[in-house]
Amino acid sequence: MVQKPARYTGGELGSVHKKKEEIDVRFAFCFPDLYEIGMSHLGMKILYGVLNAMSGVWCERVFAPWTDFEQQMRTQGILLYGLESGDPIKSFDFIGFTLMYEMSYTAVLNMIDLAGLPLRACDRAETDPVVICGGPCACNPEPMAPFADLFVLGEGEQVLCEVVSLYSQYKRDKRGKSAFLQAAAQLDGVYVPQLYRPVYHEDGTVAEVSSALPELPPRVRKRVMPDLDRSYYPKQFVLPYIDIVHDRAVIEVFRGCIRGCRFCQAGFIYRPVREKAPGTLSAQAHDLCETSGYDEISVASLSTSDYTRLEPLLGDLTAWTEQEKINLSLPSLRVDNFSRELMEKVSGVRKSGLTFAPEAGTQRLRDAINKNVTEEEILRTCRLAFEGGWTNVKLYFMLGLPTETLEDVEGIADLAQKVVDAFYHMPDKPKGKAVHVSVSVSTFVPKPFTPFQWEPQDTRERIVEKQRHLRGCIKSRKISLSCHEPHISFLEAVLARGDRRLADVIEQAFRLGCRLDGWDECFDFEKWMEAFAKTGIDPAFYANRTRPGEEVLPWDHLDYGIDKTFLWREHEKAHQSVTSPNCREACGACGATRLEGGCPLCSH
Repeated sequence: MVQKPARYTGGELGSVHKKKEEIDVRFAFCFPDLYEIGMSHLGMKILYGVLNAMSGVWCERVFAPWTDFEQQMRTQGILLYGLESGDPIKSFDFIGFTLMYEMSYTAVLNMIDLAGLPLRACDRAETDPVVICGGPCACNPEPMAPFADLFVLGEGEQVLCEVVSLYSQYKRDKRGKSAFLQAAAQLDGVYVPQLYRPVYHEDGTVAEVSSALPELPPRVRKRVMPDLDRSYYPKQFVLPYIDIVHDRAVIEVFRGCIRGCRFCQAGFIYRPVREKAPGTLSAQAHDLCETSGYDEISVASLSTSDYTRLEPLLGDLTAWTEQEKINLSLPSLRVDNFSRELMEKVSGVRKSGLTFAPEAGTQRLRDAINKNVTEEEILRTCRLAFEGGWTNVKLYFMLGLPTETLEDVEGIADLAQKVVDAFYHMPDKPKGKAVHVSVSVSTFVPKPFTPFQWEPQDTRERIVEKQRHLRGCIKSRKISLSCHEPHISFLEAVLARGDRRLADVIEQAFRLGCRLDGWDECFDFEKWMEAFAKTGIDPAFYANRTRPGEEVLPWDHLDYGIDKTFLWREHEKAHQSVTSPNCREACGACGATRLEGGCPLCSH
């Protein structure tokens, strides 16, 4: 019995079908998670459209099977296939994976295995597909390097087309995969790991990662799309047959972030900030609603309320969405620029709840992580929301942040209680309504290309102790607390800052039965610990060790437009609880100006 067979059938409205005899290059776009997750992913929608807009190229979608269908595939000898054609992806030219989350790595291996291919690039034949990876986790590709032929660094709309065009040329000329990879490695934004060799010190730290050929760049720079108004955006999404996580029209208002929160990888690796014009966004939203029948538009970015033309955009959108009864959703709002005017603009949004992310419970720790919001701003925003009719507020925090003390942990409970009190102290509190504050607490994971990339993660035992202490500090029934599993966060920290030697651990974990590790039903921490033991690798070396500023990091040979000296300055300011202004207030000289198109906010 297979649950939700529509995950595996294809044929949805909006899916692209082409004549095979007219195709030169076939590309399997693989998302290493379930259909419901991958079909909600905006990046996949964009790149699916970009590739299928190319003449002679056919991109098909592939998702990780749930355990029931995987068992059927293995029992009946069914190879992993593309949803559009039903053909085994083993016969395609490219197999591409988006790496959104470290805990998807074993799912990648499982999909390669289900395709009938050897896991490691060195064991695959010249005639086997090129395995290509991208996405945010590609900023440290080393743990997955032995399994991929190449990585795309940064934004893929242009560079992916360049890679496919280059391959098509080499295929016509009957030149092999190895020759193609050497040529591809000279494209900006392309990293071919087999052409870069890591060397280690006796203490296990990285000495260097150097290129094997003189014509290759010593550092590989990420790609960016400098003009989002002119970049590709789909006019139609593939419409799923089953419910997915985010089944609505989505418009991307800008990329990057001005804020510089020191824990946030996305805020650094997606720099510089680039905005789309309101007219562009309104037209894209209208196209999607017209072709799909969606009755909800989500305005997406890392921090939507930092979009400088939000008021004109909302004016453009409401001019036609109100008449057509289309709802607007504004996630990623900040407490320090949530206004009464903004609230009135989105008054049609369902009053199911508002979400804010103070991240830390005390002002000292918020300053250390450069969150740049005050307690008064948080409470003012919650009062505005209560006056606007909202009664449910969700607050996101992290445990284990650098410099955190138990006083900071207690501050989480104190702040949640103050939000509850703000509701009941309103002069015109609505009768018959009660407030509910949901506190969600994750574990801090140090990530590459952030000021905290040198920091140790709290041990699992310490995190459990802090979670217990926090539960004891919450006294009100109006507050609910949910804490993330520290074992998963521990493995995230290991894989996020790992080097190429971790590939042995990932493969061993897969051989032991790990896959879909982001799902509670599948995650098995003991199997991971067994994999570390069998490979003789200590995970604490990667997760819980303080790195000195002069240490060569496994990703130092990659250039994401963020200077290491800038990150170290921010690291030192964190330990002094000193904030930095956002990019619009003052340039921090982060290094993003050297990227294609420069930084529109900076003249350095």
